[in-house]
Amino acid sequence: MKKKTIGRISLVLGLSISILAGCQQTGDSEKQPTKQEEQSASHQEGANRPQTATTTPPSSPSSPQDQAQEKVSLGKVTAVRIADFQSGWIGGDGWIAKTDDGGNRWKVQYQPKGIVKQLFALNNRQAWAVVAKSAETQSALSLIRTEDEGQNWSVVGEMPNQDFLHFVSGQEAFSGRWSTTNGGKTWTKLPVPPGTVGEPYFHDRAVGWAVTKGQDAFQVRRTTDGGKSWSVVMSKKTVSPVNGVLIRSAGPQDAWIECIGDTGMTQTSYSLFHTADGGKSWQTVIAKSTAGAGPAPGFPMDYKNGPDIGGSSPGPLYVINSKEAFMGAQCMACDKPNTIGWTLDGGKTLGKGTIPLEGYGEELLAFADAKHGWWFVTDHEKPSLMYATSDGGKHWNLVHTFDPPKKQ
Repeated sequence: MKKKTIGRISLVLGLSISILAGCQQTGDSEKQPTKQEEQSASHQEGANRPQTATTTPPSSPSSPQDQAQEKVSLGKVTAVRIADFQSGWIGGDGWIAKTDDGGNRWKVQYQPKGIVKQLFALNNRQAWAVVAKSAETQSALSLIRTEDEGQNWSVVGEMPNQDFLHFVSGQEAFSGRWSTTNGGKTWTKLPVPPGTVGEPYFHDRAVGWAVTKGQDAFQVRRTTDGGKSWSVVMSKKTVSPVNGVLIRSAGPQDAWIECIGDTGMTQTSYSLFHTADGGKSWQTVIAKSTAGAGPAPGFPMDYKNGPDIGGSSPGPLYVINSKEAFMGAQCMACDKPNTIGWTLDGGKTLGKGTIPLEGYGEELLAFADAKHGWWFVTDHEKPSLMYATSDGGKHWNLVHTFDPPKKQ
């Protein structure tokens, strides 16, 4: 791999305040059970320098099968998980890499046979990755883990689905309606209400959230007994059907629920709702209606001026705690499709970045706290780019330029 010189650019993002409406991925407040992700980390900007990535030879039987020490091309980034502002993991097609200097340098630790779809870290030592045999694979998902900062990775077992994976301890984890108590070796299906749309989310073995849909309406339901019974905690009439759901949670009483509506003309309407009291009260964080896809779910046909962060379709959602969350948006008809927004007060007001970024692939977000975070923009033909902020998204520095993605 040729050495690359990374240019640093500073992007200035302005903060605009507006009322939020929201809905996010399954689980506790972006299902961030890790205390490390809520801790503040000091930001040390890395100097521009040529960067290379090399594999680490296997050091034990639990390492990947006899991988030769060779340079590995770090192409399109497909997954990210932060441990603190200086360290974390990323994955791609046939590789997992770790940084300990804020993303300036990446060291390849493992070469799985497939594409890394998800990464989750409890701390800087314990992390897991979900690997698919191909980009289109809906089954045959393997789960691998490390318990020594990535020096050794081992296969744990098979994943039951591609839903959001989050561990609450070294042995207990949840992925949609499935749970494990032995580190992912085996999985048990949890009960969900009839008519569930999208991914349900279990914060722990007792508390879970799900969205169900009926005729011209949808309901948010909550369980406190592991799915045996479900209570309706929000019900909304809707013109646009709910076609997908993303839920995250930062605690037993907390839920960020993103409801995805129709799609048309490269536009997707969506709504994001937040509760911090177990569903007794709700804040609309985002209500994005579009000309091509119609009104946001839960709102009437003529509803046009709901809070949003720009773009014309939803991007990633990253929940830090019950008040702080970051979310991306995309506009595939724009020259620079990627924008970012945030809330620091549970969705009552919404901050919005002012400078969009290039990249027609998936956006990826990871935050150590409300000040320090990473923003990855990807493309199908151009290199993935990593940006970092130490002031809550007001300014971003280009930290790393990756290799061009593999040609299909």
